[in-house]
Amino acid sequence: MWVVARLFPSIFVRKAYQYLTTPMRYKIRPHEIAVLEKATQESIKFNNFDIQLYSWGTGSTTVLLVHGWEGHAGNFADLVPYLLEKNFKVIAFDGPSHGASSKGSTSSFEFTDLVTALVKKFKPQHLVSHSFGSVASLISMGSHPELELKKYVGVTVPNKLRERLEEIASSLGLPYVVVTRLIEKIEANHAIKVDEVNVQDFAPRSSFQHALLLHDVNDRVLPVERSKEVAQQWPVATFEAVENTGHYRILRTPEVLARIVDFLSD
Repeated sequence: MWVVARLFPSIFVRKAYQYLTTPMRYKIRPHEIAVLEKATQESIKFNNFDIQLYSWGTGSTTVLLVHGWEGHAGNFADLVPYLLEKNFKVIAFDGPSHGASSKGSTSSFEFTDLVTALVKKFKPQHLVSHSFGSVASLISMGSHPELELKKYVGVTVPNKLRERLEEIASSLGLPYVVVTRLIEKIEANHAIKVDEVNVQDFAPRSSFQHALLLHDVNDRVLPVERSKEVAQQWPVATFEAVENTGHYRILRTPEVLARIVDFLSD
């Protein structure tokens, strides 16, 4: 593959870009379905998508949950009961071309814009995100410091876009020439500079008063160093290492869920 990619980089750039803008949909677990079915559900229009929304509880303090790339609102099924027990109102959603929202080509930038729109709509006091959802949340809030929120929990937080693109290319066995041309394509299509899309630069600009970053030290999907880098550049953030959970099971681990709720409740 590496040799062919060197010879025909345009083909692989096109395929890689398609991969980045066409999220896979994975089967929802039965217990996730059960929690989603208990929610009040509605659909709203956002760009060319029908976005599925979910809400639980009637408390006076609202928490917005932001899932990761190729995830869905059901990923927070284990956290929702913990939040309801503390009388929070909980809002979640399926991102563009994710979960029960309508399908179509999308991007991380469109996902970020949706987070901004939902914060404006629901005016949550707190925000909890997982994986790529942390990128969308912190770039959104860092770009809009006028949107005042109190507390943020990032359950695994990526940092630099260039690093993430290089990691994906490496996992696919693609040569650096493909990465370079892919970055050029992203910058041309979205009028951005990839080297300027760093979560550690946006997070400190947000209005969050307190932040907690949680990451498993043996996360095989996203290195723990990424969350540490963000925390080091963000004065209001505290980093806490987690063990024996991994990248996904961290959202289903009782000790982690209890820590999240304690932080939001304090």
